[in-house]
This record gives sequence, structure tokens and C-alpha cells, in this order.
Amino acid sequence: MRRVALVGCGGISTAWMNAVRTFDDVEIVGLCDIDPGRIDAFKEKWGITDIVTGRELGAVISKSGADTVFDCTVPAAHASVTVTALEAGCDVLGEKPMAEKLEDAVRMKETAERAGKTYAVIQNRRYNPEIIRYRDALRTANVGGITTLDADFYIGAHFGGFRAEMDHVLLLDMAIHSFDEARFISGLDPVSVYAYDWNPKGSWYRHGANAVAIFEMTGGVVFTYRGSWCAEGLNTSWECDWRGVCETGTLSWDGHSTVRGEREAGGENLIHDFSPIDIADAPALVHKGHAGVIREFLDSLASGKKPQTDCSDNIKSIAMVLKAIESAETGKRVAIPSFA
Repeated sequence: MRRVALVGCGGISTAWMNAVRTFDDVEIVGLCDIDPGRIDAFKEKWGITDIVTGRELGAVISKSGADTVFDCTVPAAHASVTVTALEAGCDVLGEKPMAEKLEDAVRMKETAERAGKTYAVIQNRRYNPEIIRYRDALRTANVGGITTLDADFYIGAHFGGFRAEMDHVLLLDMAIHSFDEARFISGLDPVSVYAYDWNPKGSWYRHGANAVAIFEMTGGVVFTYRGSWCAEGLNTSWECDWRGVCETGTLSWDGHSTVRGEREAGGENLIHDFSPIDIADAPALVHKGHAGVIREFLDSLASGKKPQTDCSDNIKSIAMVLKAIESAETGKRVAIPSFA
């Protein structure tokens, strides 16, 4: 049984609790938030009465006897929450993005290693059956290696709250999903990036609601991203609209349930003939989204095996985000450090 202190009782905590309440090896023993009103609302919503609460995470961990922390705070708080929890002897599962600065992400990773604890990040797209279907189709379609991967993200999202005031809001708060998806789909890591972001006319965000980015990945593969968080109409899915171009064929995924592919079939014309690629059904997952990541995290603590979103891996995805922001700010192509 894991004794969990949950930090951050705002809106995203609902996704966590909907998953947690289905597991019988988790007990919420502490709640932490800078706003006591949010703690009270959380307790009422989930029918929790006898529990340790407070504004200071260290005190909540000590008083509750928590051995695990779930970090549901805003991005700016992730580094301090994670380091505090790890140094208090807790394993940590936190919301994305890992951090707002790469030096903080490195510090979080090194703190986990030094403490001998697990720190992993919620990347819930990895537990979408359709993205697994698409990844596997690219690998088994017999069309050679992937050469180019493209993702389009166009959503008109009226959040309000902290996102409306963030710098580089699309890149920092949302693109982490798309960039981690690209690594998951391709099995490749980033080498460099050139990016540009802007706030278009009519945007209800303060800064950076639109972005484009070109990544060089390992093996010379190019990944491109086009996105907007203030695009009204003809929205893509939250998972992006994908196209993977391989040596002798192309496979696409609309981010919903449609995966299609064609392979080169010869011919004498300027444009060769093509034949359809058979696509296997999506796998049946017991746990999806947040529940899948949380379940894998809990199982990893019991088995000692690193979860796939461990900080030692996820730092590669957040590096894509933060170096894309650096490129957008400098107007230059930026190298992305490798992490063993």
C-alpha cells in the first residue's frame, strides 16, 4: 500500500483521483495546497474527512507518513515540489511538464538519483491505444525506416486561469505532449531544433499561442510540429494529426481512430502505384490515460523496474520543449543535449 500526499488540489487533480479511486493499493493520507479553500473543496468532492492537510509539503509528508507524492501543481511549482518530496524520502509522480527550466529538470533528475527514489512524469498519451497502434504499424509495415514525422495541432482551448498569462504557453504547457508522442512513435531522440512562436490577432492568451518547430532527430530523421491553441474551427484531436513518411510508404493517424497507410507498388508513371497497408487493431488496454501512467508507476515501485516516463527518459522530451523556446527567443537553431 502506497501512502500518498497529493499536492495541488485544482482542476487536474480530478483526472488523478478518477484513476486512483479504482486502485486498492493507494491511500491518500495528505493534501497540500497554498489555497486552503481548494483543499476544503477537494475533501468535500471526494468525501475525505480524516486526513493531514497544509500549505507546506514537508510538514504534510512528515505528519502523514507519506512515502509517495503526486504532484498536481502548476508547472512553475514542479521543481520545488519534486525536490522537496524526493529529499523527504518520497517517490514522486508529477504532472507534465517536468520543469520550466532545463537546469531545474537536471536538478530534479539528479536529486532522484541521489536519493535512490523514482521520479516519473504523467505522459498520458502513451496510454492511448491508438497511438500504440500507430507506432506499431510504422514498425511492422515493411516500408523501410521512417524519414520524416509531421504533427499538426490546432485546438481553440478557452482555459482561462494560469495558462492565459504564461509565456510561450503552447510550447511550454501543451507541446510537451506532442514532443513526447514524437519520441514514442519514432523511438528516436532529439538532436537540434529551430522554432518560432507568436501570439496571433484574436488570441485570448497573453503570449505564444501559436508555434512551429523543426527538429532533427537521431539518424537524420526530421520531425516537424505546427500548432495553435487559439484555432477556432476544424480542430484536430488533442493528440495531433500525424504523418510518418518512410522509405517506401507513408502512414497517417488522425489522432482519433483512423490509421491509414500506403506502400509503393511500382509502375511506369511519374507517380508510382501504391497499395494499401493492412493496419492491425488497437491493443486492448486495461488502464488508459492518467490511469495507465499511474498504474505503471505504482507497479514499478513494487518491481524495481523503471517506468517508461521516468525522469531519466522524460528529460529528453522536456529538453525538446525548452530548447524550442530558446530557439524561438533567439531566432537560432539550437542544439539539444543528449541524456544517457
